[in-house]
Amino acid sequence: MGKYLSRSRILVSLIWLAVLFPQKGRCQPLRITTWNMSWLTPRAALDPALPEDIYHRSPADIQRLSDYARRVDADIIGFQEVDGPQIAARVFPATRYHIYMTNDPVVQRVGLAIRNSLSVERHPDLTDLNVYPPSAPHPLRSGLDVTVSDGKASLRILVLHLKTGCWDNPPNESKHACPTLRRQFEILSDWILERQDEGESFAIMGDFNRRMTPGDPLFHELSQPSPLLLTTAGKASPCWGGEYFIDHILLGGQARNWLIPDSLRVMTFKGAGDTPKNTSDHCPVSVELSFP
Repeated sequence: MGKYLSRSRILVSLIWLAVLFPQKGRCQPLRITTWNMSWLTPRAALDPALPEDIYHRSPADIQRLSDYARRVDADIIGFQEVDGPQIAARVFPATRYHIYMTNDPVVQRVGLAIRNSLSVERHPDLTDLNVYPPSAPHPLRSGLDVTVSDGKASLRILVLHLKTGCWDNPPNESKHACPTLRRQFEILSDWILERQDEGESFAIMGDFNRRMTPGDPLFHELSQPSPLLLTTAGKASPCWGGEYFIDHILLGGQARNWLIPDSLRVMTFKGAGDTPKNTSDHCPVSVELSFP
């Protein structure tokens, strides 16, 4: 009887050890998020770099954004419309995240907040997305290009914010926004072709300013170099009462097989006093990946 009791005690002890000290190789989902933060800047009113009608957030507003970022609890957040790493770090603190941003000379820059446990290799900014001539008064935004790794698997990530105004118009429309967006999609196709040639798993995420669907001609052209998974396909966003997605996460290469089914989530702002101005007119969009 004593021998069996001892074995039982040993078994219970081993179970507790497994709970307290899980194996290091245990796989956890990788949560990736895109979030346009809507003119997040520390600049004062009347700054010549800013439009006159933008809302200037208070310290309480910044704390509100930081609280929502904590609730999103993503491993990788691609963000847009942020005026530098200092203001980004007030939302994504250094205790949890490293901040990476493009070198664009604009207020509305794109960037990444990446959990400290992940390693990052930075690549040159995709400046070709600025398809405007050098004489243009307001350049278009570059893409931020990095590779993220947990030591076992890697994911190439491109964060972008494309030209606004060609929401679901025919791609051959001659108005100024659609030809510009079409040229930016051509740059993206070249980037995707390079990823295919190098055999990389990749994600493209950000504000596409396009209500993309699998039947969208621009998305179809983008998928020609390499098949893409549009994680928002067939879904409507609940952000601020409901709308079509213009913030998307695309997966390519082996990453198409990493998506956890039904993991698409949109965090909406429901706190007392929350408005599109003191939070954002865009909501964080997330998916989870089974990182191999």
